[in-house]
Amino acid sequence: MEFPEPDDLLNFKLIISPDEGFYRGGCFTFSFRVSPNYPHEPPKVKCETMVYHPNIDLEGNVCLNILREDWKPVLTINSIVYGLQYLFLEPNPEDPLNKDAAEVLQNNRRVFEQNVRKAMSGGYIGTTYFERCLK
Repeated sequence: MEFPEPDDLLNFKLIISPDEGFYRGGCFTFSFRVSPNYPHEPPKVKCETMVYHPNIDLEGNVCLNILREDWKPVLTINSIVYGLQYLFLEPNPEDPLNKDAAEVLQNNRRVFEQNVRKAMSGGYIGTTYFERCLK
């Protein structure tokens, strides 16, 4: 975790580096903005690393149910961290933000894995360029 403003504990960055699955070796930065209404509303979470992922769009929006309709005040920041880690272990093509990536994952896991590797190494998937994010 990083706190860009040490006095502001409600805005911080989280770096996730999966050690298994399609995204192993990648480094993904998420920004968290915790509202004054927390825990009655979820934090706003954005992925700052452009990633080829069915549940994260190219603008960094994250499709994670506990960040939307399934949020409950008993959930914590830790719950979100676990949810984000799980998205990298088990991408969910059933609830996509990036429909192209979801379609490839559903139809051809090998091509999906090749696309993830290409994107994380710094390259194009179609007309979209992804910056290198490997450790």
